[in-house]
Amino acid sequence: MDLDTVRTFVAAADAGQFQEAAAELAVTQQAVSKRVAALERELGVRLFTRTPRGVRPTIDGQAFLPHARELLRVADRAVASVRTGRRPLRVDVIASRSAQAGLLRDFHRAHPGIDLDVVMLWDIDTAVGAIRSGTIDASFRAVAAPGRPLPEDIAAVRVLDEPLDLLTGPGHALAGARSVPLAELAGHRIWMPGAVPGTEWAAYYDDLVAEFGLTIEATGPNFGSDALLDTIADTPALATFMGGRTRLVWPAGHGLRRVPVTDPTPVYPHCLLWHRDNPHPALATLRAHLATATAGRATGETWTPDWALRR
Repeated sequence: MDLDTVRTFVAAADAGQFQEAAAELAVTQQAVSKRVAALERELGVRLFTRTPRGVRPTIDGQAFLPHARELLRVADRAVASVRTGRRPLRVDVIASRSAQAGLLRDFHRAHPGIDLDVVMLWDIDTAVGAIRSGTIDASFRAVAAPGRPLPEDIAAVRVLDEPLDLLTGPGHALAGARSVPLAELAGHRIWMPGAVPGTEWAAYYDDLVAEFGLTIEATGPNFGSDALLDTIADTPALATFMGGRTRLVWPAGHGLRRVPVTDPTPVYPHCLLWHRDNPHPALATLRAHLATATAGRATGETWTPDWALRR
């Protein structure tokens, strides 16, 4: 159904005259008559009857009028949903408690007038596909793993280096340490269920293991962070890596310890990805905000994989 004819019908019904409807729509009175006639032919009914003062809707016109108004409202909402600057900025983060989500919360506090849709996708291939299709505007990822370069239409910038802590239970041999050199973790069992091969975080830990001779176990099902914390708290032989800016909550009785890792400090290189042709103005605002943010930039000697995007 031609929305111009529907809009003309509503304008004529409200004005009661084709001439006034024509003035409102900035068209000729003849154009209004032709549009109404075309709509009547499409619907197979008469929509107006002429009166000495102009026109008024017929019974069929009165029945159609509320539906015509709703058609126009739906059309206006559809246009507004994709109009640049009118729809929310859609950004992907890996998890709600991640450092990436913290960056977005900081951005939202700094720019509360910008609408945000936060989504959580699993891997970088899914995220890149969503960026290229327009499903999302941006994604936080670590790039670029060996042999998996980004497509040329995807831009990326490194925005946060997140230091890793060793998370232990109260009975672990390193629970009382103020810090631990990375090389001293060789021989300790580090448990990280969910490090799925093919993901960017699995590639990161594979390189960490290879360079420093660590033992990282990804065995067992991944029941989420709560189950991981329960196991670490109850198992003195196990520890895990946790991002220093990852927000976690656990029962007071767990007695978990965050131990900084040093000499060098392994940092996870969070990057922002977006499509080079994306015109959303809030995307530029997000990039500018991240460029000026200094929190979370690790100091001292650090380690990242050779494939990580450089600053």
